[in-house]
Amino acid sequence: MNAPFRAGERVQLTGPRGRLNTITLEVGKSFQTHRGSIDHDTLIGQPDGSVVAATNGDIYLALRPLLSDFVMSMPRGAAIIYPKDAAQILGQADIFPGATVVEAGVGSGALSLWLLRAIGPQGRLISFERRAEFADIARANVGTFLGEVPQNWEVALGDLSVALPAHGIRADRVVLDMLAPWECLPAVSDALVPGGVLLCYVATATQLSRVAEAIRGTGLYTQPDSSETMVRGWHVEGLAVRPDHRMVGHTGFLLTARRLAPGAVLPAPVRRASKAEYDDEDVEAWTPGALGEHVKSDKRMRRVARDSRAQADQAGAGLDDK
Repeated sequence: MNAPFRAGERVQLTGPRGRLNTITLEVGKSFQTHRGSIDHDTLIGQPDGSVVAATNGDIYLALRPLLSDFVMSMPRGAAIIYPKDAAQILGQADIFPGATVVEAGVGSGALSLWLLRAIGPQGRLISFERRAEFADIARANVGTFLGEVPQNWEVALGDLSVALPAHGIRADRVVLDMLAPWECLPAVSDALVPGGVLLCYVATATQLSRVAEAIRGTGLYTQPDSSETMVRGWHVEGLAVRPDHRMVGHTGFLLTARRLAPGAVLPAPVRRASKAEYDDEDVEAWTPGALGEHVKSDKRMRRVARDSRAQADQAGAGLDDK
């Protein structure tokens, strides 16, 4: 949105020490800190990216929150999908403008916001959620960020395995963020168009293994691919360039598979031969030398042993000659 700040809009203020504060602009109100204040009227009418001064002289940067900023600070009924995973979901599930997407569960609405942005006004998003309170929080969060609840978004209450068949949806993409996605595979497989993408977001390796084997067991999908995303920031200031001390590590696994056409049979994967089937040439290819491992000579090892023993004697370890 390329327009001046207006009343009722959320603005993110960054203070002198980098602290973020998100406020909703109201005529006649002010943003108070223990050091000073900023009148909302000073911000209303200013362009995005403005710099304003508090009453004590502190300088603040005023910006509209990005979607990633909003989802990290919005009210949560359930754990959110982090922006790093949301970006991978949009890419790996190939969410495109105009797509019909099924999502379950809706949680706090973080992923719904990303999906709505990706499918555009011509697409359709149907989000299934078992718990009414989570659905209410998601609607409120989406409405807060977008200014309204989009007409092309439906939040359906109920278990996906039961509610999805009742909707009669033909989905281009299905995104499952739930504890047991394998329980919903029959309903999802019926709704997903041939070539459509199924993406599962799960937290543990046990869940990942079970859903992967369940997908293979249906015989209706391509071989599932799995991954996780870790993000490490870098401190870059002049010649002081180093990785940050903290990083966003494991949050969840992403698993994707594509729906086969009706009656199609996936070719059996070509597997490596068992050890009993290796011939002498195969075994030779896996020797340390062939793999590039540096093998130290006996002379070198005797010298290392003498050096280590001498260091031990100097340290008073009192090793006996053997």
